[in-house]
Amino acid sequence: MAQDELFGSKTHAETPPEPQHSPSPAPLAARMRPRNLSEYVGQGHILGPGQLLRRAIEADRIQSVIFYGPPGTGKTSLAQVIANQTRSRFERLSGVESNVADMRRVLSAAANRRENTGQSTLLFIDEIHRFNKSQQDVLLPDVESGVVRLIGATTHNPFFFVNSPLVSRSQVFELQPIGEADLLALLQRALRDEERGLGNMRLRADDDALRHLARVADGDARKALNSLEIAALTTAPAADGFIPITLAVAEQCIQKKAIVYDGDGDAHYDTISAFIKSMRGSDPDASLYWLAKMIHAGEDPRFITRRIMICAAEDVGLADPMALVLAHAAHQAAEFVGWPEARIPIAEATIYIATANKSNSANVAIDAALADVRSGRTLPVPAHLRDGHYAGAERLGHGQGYEYAHAHPGHFVVQDYLGAFKRYYEPTEQGVEKKIKERLDRWRALVAKTPPGASPA
Repeated sequence: MAQDELFGSKTHAETPPEPQHSPSPAPLAARMRPRNLSEYVGQGHILGPGQLLRRAIEADRIQSVIFYGPPGTGKTSLAQVIANQTRSRFERLSGVESNVADMRRVLSAAANRRENTGQSTLLFIDEIHRFNKSQQDVLLPDVESGVVRLIGATTHNPFFFVNSPLVSRSQVFELQPIGEADLLALLQRALRDEERGLGNMRLRADDDALRHLARVADGDARKALNSLEIAALTTAPAADGFIPITLAVAEQCIQKKAIVYDGDGDAHYDTISAFIKSMRGSDPDASLYWLAKMIHAGEDPRFITRRIMICAAEDVGLADPMALVLAHAAHQAAEFVGWPEARIPIAEATIYIATANKSNSANVAIDAALADVRSGRTLPVPAHLRDGHYAGAERLGHGQGYEYAHAHPGHFVVQDYLGAFKRYYEPTEQGVEKKIKERLDRWRALVAKTPPGASPA
């Protein structure tokens, strides 16, 4: 019977072979590492035909690169494929375990190897962001001179967590979570492979079970493969002698999606960024999703509500002044009740801000005023606006000529409040701000045609 029939819709052989187990103690994910580019799954945006990294590998022009992406996306596997493809000596260090002495030993051996045999050395450093500055600096001379081809792997953004000199000497490639279709193909390959996979085991894998593993793995090939192996090794054979990997078995062998969320790394800042941009973009559904992700990950509610208050002031502003009031109320309520009830007032504020009229006029106005102050445009306070409530103020002319606005019709009087003509605030016609604009336009028109100090008609 063809191996292709050992997975799919409950297909099995009429005369099953004798049971065999996994041929190696190494996990299935380790055994199924790709040996060349044709076996590599995913990352088509950098490894597809004609893409930069693929061209560099095929032309043997790899120098120093940093692979950045979530776990299980193939960073280590890709480094090994590059070493195989370029016939380089593969050396591996760990940012967690290795020290400067280990680095110097590998670098010295690489220099001798290049001088004596001409073979290049590919130095792979896993979790490179865990090296401190001095450790990373040790690499610079040998990377720059070509003694080693450096491949660093990290789950953290290298522009934040790797030294700038090292990043500037490297090409940075971001690896994406592997798509469900690619993961499904990888699982099916593992079921067929008799040399490294599970092809010699008597397995009957249902399509919906494999799709479940591919979906819940959330882009992590290691998680998908190891979950398949757990299912194969822990499930009892059925009456026909085959091990049935059903949807129920798959659900037991793979945990629910783990939310990728680090309290001080990319996921933390990327998620709050998406949350704010969704509220600004008036999409309450997307806003609630990103909020739910943060809640599920255990984010500090005060961090969330602070960002909501900022969004209320920056993006809703005077188009709906109640947004800031509600945001502040949600902050106080969340502080008072805590999780899980805090999710309700926070969600209320989120929805209100996402669906409110938007105006960033206050933000634009204060930034323009600050720009003038920072550039040296510091104006003295006009004499009539200075404090006149102390002995001697009158002799200095402070407060003289000031017009009390409430003493004039409409509680408004034309008066110079700056000592120079400058407009910072330009109201929009969004929501409540439309009425503000109408009042301000009327007042500004009076200023334009009324002599200072005179009462407007």
